Amino acid sequence: MTNNYLSHNFKNLIKVALDNKNKFNESKPFPHIIFDNFFNSKYLDSILENFPELEKNKNVMEFNSEKDKKKFATNKNFNYPEIINNFLNYLNSFEFINFLQIITGIKEKLISDPYFFGGGLHEIKKSGFLKIHADFNYHPDLHLDRRINILIYLNKNWQESYGGDLELWNKSMEKSEKKILPIFNRLVIFNTNDFTFHGHPEPLNCPENMSRKSIALYYYSNGRPDQEINRKLRFHNTIYKNRKNFNEKIDERIPVYKKIFGKFYIRKKINIDKID
Repeated sequence: MTNNYLSHNFKNLIKVALDNKNKFNESKPFPHIIFDNFFNSKYLDSILENFPELEKNKNVMEFNSEKDKKKFATNKNFNYPEIINNFLNYLNSFEFINFLQIITGIKEKLISDPYFFGGGLHEIKKSGFLKIHADFNYHPDLHLDRRINILIYLNKNWQESYGGDLELWNKSMEKSEKKILPIFNRLVIFNTNDFTFHGHPEPLNCPENMSRKSIALYYYSNGRPDQEINRKLRFHNTIYKNRKNFNEKIDERIPVYKKIFGKFYIRKKINIDKID
């Protein structure tokens, strides 16, 4: 299986993980790592050739708001082309998950998501963007904690002037500490919790006939360290954040349900910064 998907320099996944686990965990503003040419480029070429027209497919989620614009993502009912389905299955295999387990150093056993909830294929069109955010932290079907994101970019001949950089922001939202150009065959792995703020907030400036394509997969565990858990905000959806010194007006509040009495709850929107 490995020979089909990995490039020559990354065939020994255990060695790659052991050699890079310190780099992963010491990276700022939160644990992450970037690998170029990680996968077999010919295989990714075939995936790109079979990348569906998401905008025209009924089993696709479309986002067009102040937070996500001109973004398309497959949902759990999406019928993937065989070559893409096989690749996704490999990314959910023991071999690849074991690699993630070692390189991240997460003690709880990582678990893949066969539903690809929120993941799968992503595409953003010209002028599209994704505001800085922390991801939803709990799988609604599997009831597991979200721990790791991987992103695989599929954009050939991508120029810096097109934008679309993945930005990693610090906890205080004062600055972007890392910008990652979404070039072809670039793999990004990073931790995800309530304060791993990331996104690509600036509108894409690519030609009309191009788009920002990627594969996204998320990995979970049954429980997580206590220091990563905010008991007053145990489960939440995506948390969007305003960048300091930018003229943005994103509603940072998130819905919280507070019990009044018996089985009655009141729904309020509060700012995550006011929860401790």
